[in-house]
Amino acid sequence: MIPTALRWLVLLSFIILTIGGNVLVCLAFGLSRRLWRIANCFVVSLAVTDLLLGLLVLPLTATVELRSGKWPLGGALCNIYISLDVMLCTSSILTLMAISVDRYLAISAPLSYTRRVTPPRVTLALAAIWALSLAVSFVPIHLGWNTADYRVQHLDWGMGDEDREGRYCQFEWNNNYVLIYAFGSFYLPLLLMCGMYLCIFRVAREQVQRIRAATPSLPRISSTAAIAREHKATVTLAAVLGAFVICWFPYFTYLTCIGMKEKTNPPNTLHSVILWLGYFNSALNPILYPAFNRDFRRAYGDLLRCKGPTRRKLPFTLACVHKRLTFTNGRKEKHTDRVKNEREGKSLPLHERNGFPDEPR
Repeated sequence: MIPTALRWLVLLSFIILTIGGNVLVCLAFGLSRRLWRIANCFVVSLAVTDLLLGLLVLPLTATVELRSGKWPLGGALCNIYISLDVMLCTSSILTLMAISVDRYLAISAPLSYTRRVTPPRVTLALAAIWALSLAVSFVPIHLGWNTADYRVQHLDWGMGDEDREGRYCQFEWNNNYVLIYAFGSFYLPLLLMCGMYLCIFRVAREQVQRIRAATPSLPRISSTAAIAREHKATVTLAAVLGAFVICWFPYFTYLTCIGMKEKTNPPNTLHSVILWLGYFNSALNPILYPAFNRDFRRAYGDLLRCKGPTRRKLPFTLACVHKRLTFTNGRKEKHTDRVKNEREGKSLPLHERNGFPDEPR
């Protein structure tokens, strides 16, 4: 009874963490005007994908896990459940790839970013991600492309037939289709993400070197700060890519090897561990992506403190600045220009105007 209760507690906590974290991302985007940018649409799409995974797939997966692999709802619902699982996981991976491409465009060419990344193009990219995910999930499973005899799996199941031997509700990968699916939905996006992040590292390093060469008269502390910012950006991107690889690489590698066998293996402990390790990426995404953005952190804080969206009122700002002017000597013009820039929106850094997450602080 103790191991069963412990498994219930762990799985329930994991599901709550996944749902709660992605709901927080959606609420933060909806309630904070500072987050209404084109680039954040990919983050919200990723949060919606992971939220649907936590609501529709993870509870059923946990139930099957605690029932020793038995599925009590019949073969038709089993196929729908597997299709939803494949669709949402594929959509999550493809959205991560789209985020890496968006960040590369924001860093490599910030001046032309707004011309390249437009609302129609972002909408088209998101629609293509969902359409492709739907195509590679529901179509092959309901046409039997994934089975050894090319027959639709689990059609002979009925309600209450879960006690029969060899009946497990799992995705059957028993032919060459596994290679096409694994390469197209995981290995190819992984290679593209690695290429994007390597280019980001190179561009960021070149930009820092150009800044140092153009401003040789700055104090040494400025050079140290630039090195620290570069290190933070490198650590951030390495953590994002590392979490993606750690969570999904064992899952696809294991199922690729299993898919080459002629007989479908029943679920075991190793299969459960790597499956939930892949699901864990959906719980990490609300932390690894939006949490590195200062505006998301502020929105998180407002939501957790049950505060409304922060709005700066201009008269109050002018009063504060005027109050500061009374304690300064001959700096009135500087502060007035700063207020003017804030009113015109010119004080925002370029990467924030483009919607690119800043480095953690």
